Amino acid sequence: MKYAIYGVLLAIGLFAGMLVMLEVGRRMGIRRIAKGTEADLSSGGALNASVFALLGLLLAFTFSGAASRFETRRQLIVEEANTFGTAYLRLDLLPASGQPALREKFKQYVDLRLAAYANPDIDAGKQQLAQAASILRELWSQSLMVSRGPDAGPEGGRLLLPALNTLIETTTKQTMATEMHPPMIVLAMLVALMLVSSLLAGLSLAQAKRRNWIQVLCFAAVLSITFYVILDLEFPRLGWLRLDDRALVELRQTMK
Repeated sequence: MKYAIYGVLLAIGLFAGMLVMLEVGRRMGIRRIAKGTEADLSSGGALNASVFALLGLLLAFTFSGAASRFETRRQLIVEEANTFGTAYLRLDLLPASGQPALREKFKQYVDLRLAAYANPDIDAGKQQLAQAASILRELWSQSLMVSRGPDAGPEGGRLLLPALNTLIETTTKQTMATEMHPPMIVLAMLVALMLVSSLLAGLSLAQAKRRNWIQVLCFAAVLSITFYVILDLEFPRLGWLRLDDRALVELRQTMK
């Protein structure tokens, strides 16, 4: 929850910074008008439009990328639950003597994954994921040993091991998807463009006789809220926006 608060504070700071830049730009424009150089403000319209266009383009690409990665992470959770459920059901093909230990390992694995997803502490969550990966390797080794035992049938290992291999691949993809974010320089450039655009917008507002607070507040609020949503989509387990782990939770409830 503290990371969600940090995100909100960052968005509020950006909102305040944009208001400051809008006011700075407006006062700079008023000084130019007082000096009789009002025509200079109008002549920069094309340059201002190019900066605003760049900001819009960067916002669109960053938001689209964040939403796409969020959807990928959500699909990988469902894929993990499906492959895990398939592997768990195929334990029935192994000898009865080897099933209890493997089923217990499966339960420990799911419990650790769910605990890591719900853990607000990043370092602790990574440790739990590492423990889950270790258990998954143990599952592979034990399943291989049981499927090659004297009491094992021909179908047990042939069906269980591919399902476990798919589960390993899915967890690897999920780990990589969790750590995949745009370079920080892109987010820094986005913030810088928002502030520069606020300054240029303030220059344009200088030509108005009265300060339009509704226009100013809406401009700053829309951009800062958009930036916050981008951050929340990029780090869905740290902010207010959360990935739905219901598929894994329901799977764990069916395991006896």
